[in-house]
Amino acid sequence: MQILQVVLQVILGITSLLLTLLILLHKGRGGGLSDMFGGGVTSNLGASGVAERNLNRITVILGLIWVSSIVILGLITKFDSGL
Repeated sequence: MQILQVVLQVILGITSLLLTLLILLHKGRGGGLSDMFGGGVTSNLGASGVAERNLNRITVILGLIWVSSIVILGLITKFDSGL
């Protein structure tokens, strides 16, 4: 059980960093904090429809992995402390 906890904690750390980076890569929709710091200037250099869709898919998949690792770690912690 200890090895599984360590593996899940490593996965949680890696997915947390990757999620942060991927969320920051998303294009600002306007009206939010991205406009405050110059994000309101439109640029078509790196944003195509396919790239944006793939970025969305990867972000959702990483988010699901992140949430599931948190839930599994919580369950392991709950049932490990009861023994």
